[in-house]
Formats: sequence, C-alpha cells, structure tokens
Amino acid sequence: MTNALKFITCGSVDDGKSTLIGRLLVDTKAVLQDHLAGVQRHGETDLALLTDGLSAEREQGITIDVAYRYFNTEARKFIIGDAPGHEQYTRNMVTAASSADAAVVLVDATKLDWKNIDLNLLPQTRRHSLLLKLLRVPSVVFAINKLDAVENATLAYQHIRGALAKFANDAGINVKAWVPLSALKGWNVVESHANFCGYTGPSLLQILETLPSTPAEAHLPMSMPVQWVEKFHDANVTHQGRRVFWGRVANGTLRVGQNVKVFPSGQTATVSQVLSATRQSKTNITGQSAGLVLDREVDVSRGDWIVATDSSLEGQRQIDATVAWMDDEPLVAGRLYWALHGHRWVKAKVQRVVHRLNINTLVEEAAAELPANSVGHVTLALQEPLITLPFDQSKVLGALILVDTASHKTSGAVLVN
Repeated sequence: MTNALKFITCGSVDDGKSTLIGRLLVDTKAVLQDHLAGVQRHGETDLALLTDGLSAEREQGITIDVAYRYFNTEARKFIIGDAPGHEQYTRNMVTAASSADAAVVLVDATKLDWKNIDLNLLPQTRRHSLLLKLLRVPSVVFAINKLDAVENATLAYQHIRGALAKFANDAGINVKAWVPLSALKGWNVVESHANFCGYTGPSLLQILETLPSTPAEAHLPMSMPVQWVEKFHDANVTHQGRRVFWGRVANGTLRVGQNVKVFPSGQTATVSQVLSATRQSKTNITGQSAGLVLDREVDVSRGDWIVATDSSLEGQRQIDATVAWMDDEPLVAGRLYWALHGHRWVKAKVQRVVHRLNINTLVEEAAAELPANSVGHVTLALQEPLITLPFDQSKVLGALILVDTASHKTSGAVLVN
C-alpha cells in the first residue's frame, strides 16, 4: 500500500470544509452507525458535526481547532486535518499545514460574483493559499464547492477556475488539480458525477489517492535535534551505561560509523550504534525517530543538534526570514520573543521589519509593523547562534516559531530566507 497521505482542508469560513470531510468519511464507510446517529439534526445528517467536536464549534457552527480524522480506501490510508477558516484562527491552520503532504483549498461558489469573468477571490482563500506555498505544502488542489446551489454551475466553475488559475500563476503556486463538486450532495467527492460542469476528470478522492507523500530530505547532510537524553541499561545498547540521544532525523541519513559534531559545543564523536523508535538496532535511519549512541562521552542536552561533521552548517546570530504573523499584537522592531528551533529555545529580537506582502496585489510593500494574519519579511537578532538553512532547502532547519515572552502564546511562524 502507498504511504499514508496527510492532507488538510482550508479556505474561507463556511466554504464547506467540515462538510467535505464528513462526506469523505461517510461515503468511504469510515463512520460507525452510532456516531452517525449522534450527528442527526431534524432527521438529517449534519456532516460538519463529524469533525467539529468542541462544544463551542457545535454551538456556533464554526471550526476553531484543527480536527484530525482517519480513513482508508483499498488504495491508501489518509489522515485529514480540518483547518479553521476564521481569520483569528489562522495560527491553527499554519500548524496543520506545516506537516501536511497536500492541501485541498475549498472555494464557495455562492460567495463569489461567479457571473463575472474577472471576479475577486475571498481574502482568506488567497491568504491560506499563500501560506501553503510559504510552508512548502507539496500538493495543492482547488475544490470549487456548492456548485449545486448556483443557477449555472458550468459558467460558475469556468469563471472561478479562471480566477484561481490567474492568482496561482501570479503567486507561483503549483496546483495539482481543479475539481468542481458539491460536498453536501457528494458530487465528485468520492465518486465522479457524470460530466458535472463539463468536467470529466477523477473525483477528489481519486486525485488524493495518487498524490505523493512528502519525501524525507535525504540529500542533505545529516542533522538531528536532540529531544531526549536517556541513560539506561538495555540488551540492545552495546555500550552498557552509555547515554542514548533520541530525536527525529531532520535531514540526511543517520549511519553507524558516521562522524558527527554537537551544536553548540562543537564536540565531535563517532556514531557507534543507531536504534529505531522500537529500540531495534539499525545500520541507518532516514526521516524517522531514532536513538544514537556515541563512541565516547560527550556533553549533549535536550535542544542541542547533532550534525554530520562534513556539513557546512555554522551558527548564525542574525537571520533574514519570512514571517507569518499570528499574534493580535503587531510585530514591531525592538520587540523581544522566545524563538524555538528544533527543541532549542533562544531569545530573538526583531531588528527591523523589511516589508509586508499585500495578499491582494502580491506586491511587497514597505511597512513599519506586521499586524495579525499578515505575511512579511523581517530581520531577527538572536541571543545565541542557531544553525539554519533556507526553508526552501530544509523544513526543519529553516523553521522557527516565535513565542511571546509574557503570555507564552505562539506569535509567529518564521521561515528562514
């Protein structure tokens, strides 16, 4: 079976994201009868309630937090993240997108001036699509929903697809597919709906079954952030009493006999043993959780990085980055935040705000601050050096989050340029 696909649904509020996931779960028979009976309203199944589990979500009819659901077909296993559409919950969408293999961007045809060939897309559709590009989500599918509720579905699909294609081209978004559908009625969701809107392609589920999973960044030199240090006696650990350093291999391949150095101390050693997550001895591990034993005692703590000695990674105290800002308080020069890189915390000061991206025109505009839910370019000064790579090369080494030092809220997602 092909690797499981982890995908999210996103887009503007009330575009039908939760309903779409509910339809996928019901039509693939992934919902138990008692669960299905529990989401009945006035004798009809409310598909959105299959994912909106919080009481506040059910009361308000909106999605607030990311809800994960699981299902499988004969061809593949799936993990779905239902991301909220409201602007104030953009941070939840960013969290879900950061680890997704694919994204389905829903567009509600009834909210747009679909009779106009030069129609304007909703701001949140544009914002979520841009964030998907920034976060390097490999596969993006645009699903034009609620076409059963417009008087000329074919014309609406043609005009909306044209507007989306122009926006995607201008923004540099690589779109894998476009699908006209009705999540409520199930048209083109699991099964193809005959020649709907002149579309003769595969259904949304059939498209998802063919999308690739995100490959490990194995071409880069090995690097691993240390999450946990363990000292124990175990039959699988050949060096009795020696510590095991656990983490997830971020880049490259961890191998027995590999020469490594520890950041920030700079100490070097050789990997004498590699353990899988189930503590089985391995010769090498790529892109998965692993434990490693070194050939000599080296001072390593949670938050340190273990990297191959043949890498060119050096500590940086200043980074230029793109920031997706999610705090209600605007980002301004001079503010101090905690920055989390891997499992390492350092203080970061905003040296300057370089520009802000206008999501409507896609023009980089001069700015003195970044308000909530905006995207811009900033320069950060770090209290301690970090080893980083551009985010377009490494998702782990190139990503940080900024956390407010007083409220401890996640304030921004930082992508190293």
